[in-house]
Order: sequence, then structure tokens, then C-alpha cells
Amino acid sequence: MKRVLAILVAFLIFIFTFNTTACAKELTASAQAYVLYCVENETVVLSQNADVKMKPASTTKVMTTLLALEEVKKNDRRVQFNKEMIAEGSSMYLKAGDTVHLSDLAKGMMMASGNDAANAVALTLCDSIPDFAKLMNKKADKIGMENTNFVTPSGLDDDNHYTTALDMAHLFAYALQNEDFAEITKSKSLDVNFLSPQKTVTYQNHNRLLSLYPHCIGGKTGFTKSAGRCLVSGAKKDGVTLVCVTFNAPDDWNDHIKMYDYGFNKLSAIDTENDDTFQIDVVGGEKDFVTLYCDDTAGAVVSSEYADDVKKTVLTPSFLYAPVSSGDFVGVVRYTLDDKVLVSHPLYAQNNIDIKKKKSFFTFLNGIFS
Repeated sequence: MKRVLAILVAFLIFIFTFNTTACAKELTASAQAYVLYCVENETVVLSQNADVKMKPASTTKVMTTLLALEEVKKNDRRVQFNKEMIAEGSSMYLKAGDTVHLSDLAKGMMMASGNDAANAVALTLCDSIPDFAKLMNKKADKIGMENTNFVTPSGLDDDNHYTTALDMAHLFAYALQNEDFAEITKSKSLDVNFLSPQKTVTYQNHNRLLSLYPHCIGGKTGFTKSAGRCLVSGAKKDGVTLVCVTFNAPDDWNDHIKMYDYGFNKLSAIDTENDDTFQIDVVGGEKDFVTLYCDDTAGAVVSSEYADDVKKTVLTPSFLYAPVSSGDFVGVVRYTLDDKVLVSHPLYAQNNIDIKKKKSFFTFLNGIFS
């Protein structure tokens, strides 16, 4: 009996150790700090040292690029490069007198990781680098980056220049909402048309994930001896958008791929594509029903194991009285899991339904005797 019990205990220990080891192998990363963040439900899927302050190196340029592109919306001004904008390290190789548009400096930062482009943006938008740092930190506060302090526009090392993996995930998720940023960061290469001297230079994106991982939608690399290899990236698959951040990661490409595979396997998006196929009866109208539409594309993401438990409920009146105007709010489509609302989509009337005109007495007689 004791022998059987010992064998059973040993077997259970083996199973526990095997499962733990398998799980550990599945989640092992080379990064000192990392975060895998789901954009749709704003949750952290995986993390290690997520709130530890780290040097972000050139991933800083995500913020500088974002600020540049927000200014471009107002005025894509001409920028003439000067000696004050010169910076060490990675570069667009701008020379004093070179003139480009502000939007081209954004391309140079995200493709070639140009420190010179970052300085040029800073000194175009503000009178000094410290003033631009204030602008960066003001934006960081707005985004909710609680453990971040920017000092340089490029990410060159400074003891007071730091962020966290979680803060950087929030920044990149926010930046992806900017259509111009999203378009630039997903590009493998971009042309910059110099205004003076007139020439076109093609810059290649340093983000190898765009080639290594089919679902990658962009990212930014970074490296200094002090910070190590840094990488922030985004990926999207089947309605799920993930952002991955690794700091001081010798094997960052594989870290991101492994975490993305884990995240996409763990999470599922709710299918909301049929939220515009509803109809409601109309009483007293020229037509008997009105078609509804939904212009809200916000989705929700849940753990894959609970995806089949999500309930869809359509909340609308049984019927409407004419008249009905196009754009009238009519109801909602609600998705819930265990009575918790995951997402609600408003429904609107698609077309006008006028009141049905009553037939006159003469029209009635004409109908009888015709």
C-alpha cells in the first residue's frame, strides 16, 4: 500500500512539475521588463517588471513622432535643418541647410530612427529641448503614463529620462489611433522628398518584425549600451490588437513573436459585424418597417475559453410610430459575459419613414367605381 501511495505521489509531482515547466517555457522571455497589452479590453495579458523605471532608448521617438504628426494636422511646415539640431547616433544624415516637411521628419524617426530628425522636431515645435521635454511629459500625463519622465526627444541616455514597459504600451496603443502614425509605422520603407536640395531618399524601417511576423502592424526599435535592446510593437489578428514592449531584451524579436502567439491563442474577439441587419415594424408609416444601422465599430475581447459564453441581446421597441427620421436613436445591441456588459453598440434608423397619407373621399369613390 505504501509503495502504491509513493508511486501516486511521485506521479502527481511529475505532472505538476511537467505542467509548471511547460508553462514556464511557454512564457520565458529574455527581457528584463516586458508587457503584452490588449488594446480592445485595455488589459495586461503578460508582464514582468511592468512598472520598473527603465531607459527606453529610441522607443522614445514614438512620443516625438506622435507630437510631430499632431502638429502636421495643423501645419505641415517646412523645416530647415541647422547645426543646433545635429545629434550623435542613428541619423537621417541631415545637413545644415537641408529642408524637408515636418511630416518627413516623422518618417525619418520611425524608419531610420534619426536622432537628428528628433532634435529637428523638438526645435521646430519649441524654443529649446527642455521646452519640448515639457511638451512630451504633458502628453504623457494625458495618456496616463504615470511612471515616465522624458528629457530628450531622441531617447539618448539621461539619468532622468525613463519610462516603464506598461507606460510605453499605453503610449503605443494611443499612437496607433493616429491614422498617420499607424500608416508610417506599418511601412517597411518610405521615401522622403527633400525640398532643398531637391532629391528623394528612401529610408528602411529597422523593425524586422514587419517581415518576421505576419500580423505585425508596426513598432519602434531602440538601443543604447546602457538601455540594451528595446522594442515596442503592435500586432493584429482576427479582431484582436496586441501591443508588446520589451526593455533590455537580447532576443527581442523572438520575445515578441512568442508573446504574440500566446496572446492570440488566449484571446478571442467578439463578432459584431452583423449589428446592422435589424429591422423594426413601423405603425402608420408609408413603409411597414425601418432598417437599423450601427456606426460603432468598437469590439470586445475575451478569454478564448469564455468566447462561447458571450450573450448578444438586442434592445429595441417592439415597433415605432411614424414618422421616423434617418439617424433616430432606436436601441442598442449589448454583449455580456456573466451579466457583465462587454460592449454596447447604438442602433439608428437608416431611412426616413413618413406618415402614411390618408385617402380622400373622392379617391375612395374613384377606387370603388373605377
